[in-house]
Amino acid sequence: MTGRVDAYLVANAKYHDTDFARLELLKLLAEDTDVRVRVAEDFSDTAAIGAADFLVTYTCDVRPAPEQEEALRAFVERGGRWVALHATNALLDFTPQGISCPRTCDTFMETLGSRFISHPPIQPYRVTVSNPAHPLVAGIEAFEASDELYLCEYSPGVVPLLETRFTGSFPFRGGYVEHDFPEDTPRLVAYTHRVGAGEVFYLTLGHCCGKYDMQPLRDETAVVRGSWELPVFYELLRRAIAWAKEPPAPEKR
Repeated sequence: MTGRVDAYLVANAKYHDTDFARLELLKLLAEDTDVRVRVAEDFSDTAAIGAADFLVTYTCDVRPAPEQEEALRAFVERGGRWVALHATNALLDFTPQGISCPRTCDTFMETLGSRFISHPPIQPYRVTVSNPAHPLVAGIEAFEASDELYLCEYSPGVVPLLETRFTGSFPFRGGYVEHDFPEDTPRLVAYTHRVGAGEVFYLTLGHCCGKYDMQPLRDETAVVRGSWELPVFYELLRRAIAWAKEPPAPEKR
């Protein structure tokens, strides 16, 4: 793509340091002087999203209304690219029994290609490359991340790019609905998902938390930067932005 490129960034992640993530993403987007960015906290301006060349999201528990879900789907189907980061697929309900993940926003989750189930406490884990020929991860060596390891359900047709392994059980902040994972299956850290003429790139890394971001659950918490401290994470983000600026290749038949 040559000439002006319009990006739309939705940054609003509950219990995360949205200020930090938004700033870092804007700095990366500003590395290309052709890119102009609009910033929002939700998906309500569907006309602006539809007019963008690509979409970037760093959200947690941002629930699009049904008409917004359909607009996001249409944006991708007609050829848009969507870089979805970390907790975009996470919805959280706090109940007397603990934290649950409501099974709502089906079109949103189907477009993303995954639905968040749970994650163990932040801990180091090894990330390996699933598809070394793909340009988004070509030449990336296995690395260790200290981050939230996302355990998700996946839509048919997702293409794994990065993965890790996890088995075990864990109680976490009152107990998620699902927290027992006995099967030693690949847990995707990054993937692509084709939807019509467009595509989603989802990267689950990127947890960050500031001093006051866990309010009202607790008054103060330790500052966490997680994968944002890794050069390889920034390399993946730069590749994602470069990928998002290009039109998707024709779907193979």
